[in-house]
Amino acid sequence: MLSHYKQTIKELKSMILTSRYRAAALANKELLLLYFSVGKLIVEKSKSEKWGSGTLDKIATDLQKELPGLRGFSITSLKKMRVFYTEWEFFFSIGPLLTDELKKTARSATKKNPAKANEFGPLSTDEFRKDFLSIGFTHHYEILIKTRTLDERMFYIIKTAKEFLSVDTLIHAIKSQAHKKRGKLKSNFDTTINDEAQREQALQIFKDEYLLDFINIEDPDLVDERELEDAIVRNIRKFILSIGNDFAFIGNQNRLVVDEEEFFIDLLFFNRKLQCLVAFELKKGKFKPEYLGKMNFYLSALDELVKQPHENPSIGIVLCKSKTDKVVEFSFRDFNKSMGVATYKTSKELPAKYKGILPDPKALKELL
Repeated sequence: MLSHYKQTIKELKSMILTSRYRAAALANKELLLLYFSVGKLIVEKSKSEKWGSGTLDKIATDLQKELPGLRGFSITSLKKMRVFYTEWEFFFSIGPLLTDELKKTARSATKKNPAKANEFGPLSTDEFRKDFLSIGFTHHYEILIKTRTLDERMFYIIKTAKEFLSVDTLIHAIKSQAHKKRGKLKSNFDTTINDEAQREQALQIFKDEYLLDFINIEDPDLVDERELEDAIVRNIRKFILSIGNDFAFIGNQNRLVVDEEEFFIDLLFFNRKLQCLVAFELKKGKFKPEYLGKMNFYLSALDELVKQPHENPSIGIVLCKSKTDKVVEFSFRDFNKSMGVATYKTSKELPAKYKGILPDPKALKELL
């Protein structure tokens, strides 16, 4: 009797959550359609009626008078809606967004310019329409102002929708150029992860390079691993933003006891999507083949002593300052544990426009 009651509660909970999700999705869709329409009206009216520079400010003020307490229609918001429309107007048209009108536009454009065919293919699918309409307007705006190509925008729209990224996580993903680094990690996943779906997930989750711009180190070449680790632990939320939002932090210097001897893993996480433990080893310099032998040992110990029966085998990532791909490839041979080698940067490269104006860090250090 009790089991039936619990099942009833479970079904009711599922119904309520599903309904709420649908309601939220519908509300978000309506908002996006509204903002697109407002952007369209602003663009068309400003052209046909030759609006002056102060017109938008006046519209925002008058809307507040007409609808006291109205939120989301400040002059800043109206400008964002204009951007939303102008950036997507070539591809989308209201009536309804991303469906028949888009396909008609696509056919017309590809007749004039066959090279455009590849641009429209993925945009007109039901799956992309669902992803596009499921993410918030703030996400859309950040994607539009921080990316330039259609491929980049589609990548971050799909990523945001599929991984339920927060705005902060999305911004960090764009900043670290996640679209260039996904699937490029040097690893032995092809030979060590048998399940095809899990293998593909792992290849997409881990990146070839991580941007650790929250770490303020004067000279990264002189820092030791413990100093780097301490900086990451102090900024663990930002580090998780760097590696992905499905990671849960277990601890640093995680202790393993093998035959009464102690060993310590630099950083240990659990990945909810992969359902496995993930060990990170931090190295300050260039990758060395012996690093994988140590990681293979850690993963064997984790799988035997820590991993739960329902979890997948552990994965290890060696995070170092630099690597040579061929050395990494040879180093993977004959290991049966899933491992990858990635690099990190502690700050952005000096912008090109400043090169030659400011001395590089080493020269500056010598001057001081």
